[in-house]
Amino acid sequence: QNPKTSAIVKQLLAEGNAGELQKYFGSRMEFGTAGLRAAMGAGISHMNDLTIIQTTQGFCKYLEKNFSDLRKRGVVIGFDARAHLSSGGSSKRFARLAANTFISQGVPVYLFSDITPTPFVPYTVTHLKLCAGIMVTASHNPKQDNGYKVYWENGAQIISPHDKGISQAIEENQEPWPQAWDDKLIDSSPLLHDPYATVSKEYFQDIQKQCFHRNINKETTLKFVHTSVHGVGHKFVQLAFKAFDLSPPFAVPEQKDPDPEFPTVKYPNPEEGKGVLTLSFALAEKDGAKIILANDPDADRLAVAEKQESGEWKVFSGNELGALLGWWIFTCWKNHNRDTRAIKDVYMLSSTVSSKILRAIALKEGFHFEETLTGFKWMGNRAKQLMDQGKAVLFAFEEAIGYMCCPAVLDKDGVSAAVITAEMASFLATRNLSLSQQLKAVYDEYGFHITKASYFICHDPKVIQQLFDNLRNFDGKNTYPKSCGKFKVSGIRDLTTGYDSSQPDQKAILPTSKSSQMITFTFANGGVATMRTSGTEPKIKYYSELCAPPGNSDVEQLKKELDELVNALEKHFFQPEKNNLQRKTE
Repeated sequence: QNPKTSAIVKQLLAEGNAGELQKYFGSRMEFGTAGLRAAMGAGISHMNDLTIIQTTQGFCKYLEKNFSDLRKRGVVIGFDARAHLSSGGSSKRFARLAANTFISQGVPVYLFSDITPTPFVPYTVTHLKLCAGIMVTASHNPKQDNGYKVYWENGAQIISPHDKGISQAIEENQEPWPQAWDDKLIDSSPLLHDPYATVSKEYFQDIQKQCFHRNINKETTLKFVHTSVHGVGHKFVQLAFKAFDLSPPFAVPEQKDPDPEFPTVKYPNPEEGKGVLTLSFALAEKDGAKIILANDPDADRLAVAEKQESGEWKVFSGNELGALLGWWIFTCWKNHNRDTRAIKDVYMLSSTVSSKILRAIALKEGFHFEETLTGFKWMGNRAKQLMDQGKAVLFAFEEAIGYMCCPAVLDKDGVSAAVITAEMASFLATRNLSLSQQLKAVYDEYGFHITKASYFICHDPKVIQQLFDNLRNFDGKNTYPKSCGKFKVSGIRDLTTGYDSSQPDQKAILPTSKSSQMITFTFANGGVATMRTSGTEPKIKYYSELCAPPGNSDVEQLKKELDELVNALEKHFFQPEKNNLQRKTE
């Protein structure tokens, strides 16, 4: 019943454009553990009013089956500022339609009245003890995209088998229910609640448990620039600084207000490097700020840059900031816990493609480190299991600039990460240390961990399949490569098939998934490289790392060796020319 998407389809029919109609209606968007992520537009392959109604009907039925008290507890729904004029879709509209679906079945809905950061949804699920949460966002994807992200009652993103159960329920509930389109009905319903004021207040109280140096924060002369890259983060980072008694950061004026067109950037993704930070650099130079904090548009990720002595700006990688935050959060914990026995219950987590720096810190300091599969859904669920056993999970991170610094949110959170980074920098400034100098000190103490990650773009699933099939049948059937250029392969773990050459029974310990590709190669020189497909973008990603024991300070030699390894990986395993892969461009 949306006049805009309806008109698009009628126009295509009138033109007899079978090719486009096939694109729109050939296959339904797949509901996975990341929920939905697709372009907004007409047809069942896109995000639009109809597909949101169908998805929510399925989700509602699945929750009814799993929770006898769904109508007592309810769900939370949040949204970002995305909108798509030509199809009439927007995050707010989708959120209201989803709310209407639940309310029509007698389920209470806590619908945020305004845009919020993604982490507010998992926070609300656990804080109000709800059955589930939905966040309508496409995070840092291109402007035409939108998404539908789902949290379970434990406050973490869903993992299998829930995705399959929800998917099945969507298939069974495709015809819109009687009042599905009339979202105005919710405004007068007693089942509609707005958690905005309460949650804002209590979230900022909760993150203050991670504030350890209020006096330094009040006095610091260090200046910060913040950009929300046309997303939702501005107001919330300002409030976080206030909660920590820090002076507010300078906001990049052209980027501080939400704008679904993202007019000043090619991609609204701070992970893409310096291009997204051009305006931030200019403002920092003008106002004499040393540190830039950049959130992605739904404020669950954080990039950090620091001005060096040379006048150059250093943008920290996700692994480098993970090392700094891991060191800082453990140091703060240690200074506030005099009971040395407590350390046996302390945990930190990171994903398997992230740097192993936390493992090195844990080994030396005596706490526990665990790695999980890629993505915060795994770290959030594991953290909750550990917390339920009485353990303290201090920190979790992934190299894709995602950090969980505060146990109140079991997902990555760019708001708390921004303010905790600001406190860390302010503290280090009192010791005349920069973030870069402290990072070197961390590596000096725990061993250098040099990492390099990138990706190739590939829109053809057949080519991707062929590339990974080749690696599994490299020198004849069922044989993996024994070397990569001059680098000898010493171990292989394939989490698509479940093979791990390092285990006595050759079976991988981490869960395997046949629906995604992921192979990790260990090399005789101590290097590790993982190749994997992305769950939300047409990319084949790779991650590589060389770890040296403490005391090996020839960083340049390590970097040179890692560069050679990466070049060999690209040349022999990716074969970009043969496979017609497009390189990541800055």
